[in-house]
Amino acid sequence: MQQGSFQAIAAGLEQIMENARLDLRAAMDQFEELCLRITAERNVPIDIFTETRQAYKKIQDQLTKISGARQLLEGKYKHYYRRNYQLEKEIMQIAFLAKSLYLTFEETDAKRKRKGVQEYSEAHGQQIVFPWFQSKENQIVLLRNLHNLDELDYKTKFKLGFERRQEVIQNVLRSVFLFALLGEPKLIDILQSRMRFREYDITERYKEDEFRGALTHLKEVSPSEVQKVLRRIVGTSEFLKLKCLLLKIQSQDDLKKAIVRTAGDILRSMDEGEVRLLSI
Repeated sequence: MQQGSFQAIAAGLEQIMENARLDLRAAMDQFEELCLRITAERNVPIDIFTETRQAYKKIQDQLTKISGARQLLEGKYKHYYRRNYQLEKEIMQIAFLAKSLYLTFEETDAKRKRKGVQEYSEAHGQQIVFPWFQSKENQIVLLRNLHNLDELDYKTKFKLGFERRQEVIQNVLRSVFLFALLGEPKLIDILQSRMRFREYDITERYKEDEFRGALTHLKEVSPSEVQKVLRRIVGTSEFLKLKCLLLKIQSQDDLKKAIVRTAGDILRSMDEGEVRLLSI
């Protein structure tokens, strides 16, 4: 009876691997198509870069699922595992190709960002006068987002693939929220890997124990709403020791204020687990 049960479980795990393989191939097809559309010289909509990262994540998710099923089959259920060498070879080839394409994609994206920074700097001749980010590239992107805050827009997609412009209510108070998280480097590593950001958001590992970012909202969002979201994150048991600081800014002039320059000192003086909203 037990042997039959083990055989059924092994068969189920093999089926999981097969289903994941099919999903992996579909994700890989989408990823390859997106990568072909992206070059450093071509003006590509920013949402394509977001979609490309999401497609790569789907590939990694399926590879993880396959790896988990295979580990069980090669361990506890090895006597009932009918190893499929052709499937393993195909998965290995897809994983290698996906990694190679993703490295090329990241290089192209870096070139695109450097080009954008150079163009903005040449157009505005602007000196960086605030220390929120250490990366000049991130500083320029934040300035550019604030400068064009009323003109930013983003896309959504229907499930069938038809694109439409997401409706953005005009004449509302758009804003950018600066945030900083401070704590043990391992906790910052975990949190950084789990947080999901949108196309106009900016993030930076400011220090080993500090993670900073700027959240761009294209509709009116109250500071208390953002504070509640961050409080829920920091309030979970594994992140109770993190400190979180939040500032709402609406113009480049806000970045020059003293409270932004002293935010790091304020953050380090806070209590563990505290989420504080600063008024500009």
